[in-house]
Order: sequence, then structure tokens, then C-alpha cells
Amino acid sequence: MATTTSSTASTSATAQIVSALGAGSGINTAQLAEQLAAAQFATRIDQLSAKTEKLEAQISSASNLKSLISTLSSSIGTLIRTGDLAVKPSISNSSVATVSKGTLSGSGTYSLEVTSLANAQKLVMPAYASSTSTVGEGTLTLRFGTVSGGAFTADAAQDAVDINVPAGATLADVASAINASGAGVSAYVANGSAGAQLVIKGKEGANSGFIIEASPAVGGEALSDLAWTPATNTTQLKSTATDAAYLLDGVAYTGTSNTINDALPGLNLKLTATNVGNPATISFSDPSSGIATAMSDLKDALNEVASQLNQAMNKDTGELNNDPGARALRNALMSLAGQKIMVNAAPGAPSTLADLGLKTERDGTFSLDADRLNQTLKNSPQEAGAMWTTGIFGVFAAIDKIARNANSTTGISLGSSVTRNTALQKTLADRSATLAEKQETLRQQLVTRFAAMDTRVSGSQSTLSFLKAQIEAWNASSNN
Repeated sequence: MATTTSSTASTSATAQIVSALGAGSGINTAQLAEQLAAAQFATRIDQLSAKTEKLEAQISSASNLKSLISTLSSSIGTLIRTGDLAVKPSISNSSVATVSKGTLSGSGTYSLEVTSLANAQKLVMPAYASSTSTVGEGTLTLRFGTVSGGAFTADAAQDAVDINVPAGATLADVASAINASGAGVSAYVANGSAGAQLVIKGKEGANSGFIIEASPAVGGEALSDLAWTPATNTTQLKSTATDAAYLLDGVAYTGTSNTINDALPGLNLKLTATNVGNPATISFSDPSSGIATAMSDLKDALNEVASQLNQAMNKDTGELNNDPGARALRNALMSLAGQKIMVNAAPGAPSTLADLGLKTERDGTFSLDADRLNQTLKNSPQEAGAMWTTGIFGVFAAIDKIARNANSTTGISLGSSVTRNTALQKTLADRSATLAEKQETLRQQLVTRFAAMDTRVSGSQSTLSFLKAQIEAWNASSNN
């Protein structure tokens, strides 16, 4: 409360002084105090203002460049993810198989003839009154291997799985225990017209067949009803585990699943039907037209970045003419065309953006060598398409690396420049605030001094007026 009273009194006193200034001398000393204080700090304030404006221009320019290169990277990623530039497989008979792009890039045409599909073993066990019927105490053991006719051949590489069936366990409990066993076998209770039946299914592939052995506890002999081998009961076997068999270009293959990844370079298959004697044709798309358009667009986008960068780095007028982050971006762009972006490319295959026609001019801008691009697309269309992926190599990876480096706030980068200049900007703002406080302090000191001067001048004028009056009185007296 005392501080508030003191502050109010000080403000009131200052206001009284300012209102009285000049009353004695006739000079506008309030304005004079303000002008003198401003003059004292004008040079330093102007210097700070100029530095602040320069920093603002540098931050704005660097931020715009970061945004441009990031937008370019994002646009390339979006273009690639649409799949328009990818080498994609297609099949003449989609009822036989579905095809999709594999890990690598494919080319050419192939014939596909599916002779058999992979199947999973399926058992339907004897009927019970309901899913809550008890089954008997003991252990069920699943053994895996090949089921053929009435024979079972165990696979020593696959461990048997024991399923504990406690006293009072129901048919539904057995299904749950099988599902929880981690054996790769699923089970459920089907409530059909015959009653509640346990349905057990394995995995696709001939070697994924299974038998069920029962080891009943004393008094749990009913558990044996859930045992199964092909030799004892084939009617419960509804589907036998088999491998898929197919021919690609006349070469025979087998697989434990109908889904075959990288069946050929760049080709994933999911077999859905057989077509014995009527092979389907698989071919790969030609991405040449899309790549040519994409390269032209890339050249234009890079030139937009290069043009703004050249303007920002102009030695006379550029905001970033001495900025290390801008130099780092320029160096990255200058080396982009010749950089090997497909590290694992085969000898003679396109591996650089220069192979796709991109050229760097002496001023840092870009042009497109249409002849070289067309030659690459003619000789290596699939390899050129493989360069347009979102993997760790290729066009996107190269541009994205430049964008990430430019936006990084560590090392030599535009991001670091923005961070550094923003910190300097705050320092200048703090210094400007300090100078403003000092200027105000000086103004108040001058106001106080001038008030004292006015008081003395006013007193002198009063004395002078008194003396003049006396002299005039004397003169009048003497004349009389």
C-alpha cells in the first residue's frame, strides 16, 4: 500500500513539475527534456532497430525456403503414394489370383497356371447335446504333420501341443483352450441340426495336418470322443491340409499358403482358383509417361526453390547472403542431380536424377534433358519407375533428406539459422527495452533540473521587477 501511495505521489509531482515548466523562463522545457533524452539514445536505438529489421527479414526468408522445400518433399510423397508412377502388375483373369506389387520392381509378361490351392485341415467332431456338455477330464495332444488317406506322418520339426482339460470342462471350454494354446489351430462350437459339434481348423499347407490324441484321467474316459486319427475315422475329416501348386511360365512351384510374396521380382500373388490348361497372363505397367510428367514438375518446383534461394543469397541485396544454412541448402541442391540415389542399382541401370534428365545450371537453377530422360525410359522403364518409391532410396528419399536437413535445428541448416536469429531478436528486444527505460529515466532527470532552473529564473524576474518599480518610483520623486 505504501508503494502505491509513493508511486501516485511521484506521478502527481512529475505532472505538477511538467505543467509549471517554462512558466519562469518562457522556454518549453518539457519538450526540450524529451528531445534531449531522445537525442542522447537515438543512435543506439536506430542501430538496434536496423538490426532487428534485418533479423526479421532473415528469419522470414529462411522460413519461406524451409516451407518451399518441405512442400516439395510432401508433394512427391503424395504423388508416389497414389501409385501412378509405380510399376504395377495386372492379370488377365482376376478370378484365378489377385496380384500386387512386391518388394522389388517387376517387368515383362508371365503365364500363371494354378493346379491346386493350399487348404487347411478341418475336423468336425461328434455331436453333443449342447456347448455346455461336459467332455471328461484329461489331456488332448495335438501332433502335426501330413495326413494322406488313412495315414499320418509326423513332422519332427513341429512340437506337439498339450491341452489340459480339467474336470467339469465343457465343449465350449475345450474350444477356448485350443484357441489359447498358441498351436496355430482354431476351434469353435457349431450348433447345427445334429447338436453341438466342435469344429477344429489348422493352417494352410500339407505339413500343417494334425491328429488329436486323448489321455483321459480316471473317470474321464468320455474325453476319448474328441480324439482323432485318419486311420480311425475319415468321416470327421472335412478338409485335408494341402500345398498350393502352380506354374509360372511353365516352371512348377509349390507353397504352403495361397499368398505368395515375391513370387517373381515385383510380384505378390494370392491364389483364389485353379485354371488347369487355361493359363492367365501377368504383365507389368509402363510408368514412362507419368515419370516424364513428374520430372518436368520436379524441375519446375526445384527452380522455384532455387530462384528464391538465389534472391535471398544475392551478395548485394540478399537477406541470407552470408547465412551458413542457406549455403548448405545451395550445396545440397547443386549436388542433387549427380547424387546416386539408387545405391543398389545394377550396373547400367539408372541411379541418379541426371539419368532421368535433370541438369543443374551454373546459376543453381535446373533444366531437363528430354533426350536423356526418354533414352532412360526407353531402355529401363521399370528401373526408372523403381526410383519413384517412398523407400530409403530414390527421388523422394533424396528430396526428403534435403528438406529434413533444412528444417533441422541442429548443425548447419536453415532451421538452425532461424533458431539462432530468433534468439538474437529476443536479445535485441531486451536491449531496446533497457534503452527505453534509460531514456525515460534521463527525461525525468532533465524535467527535474529544468523545473529547478525555472524556479530560479522566476525568482530573478521577481527581483528585477521589484528593482524596476523602485527605480521608477525614485525617478518620479526626483522629478517632483
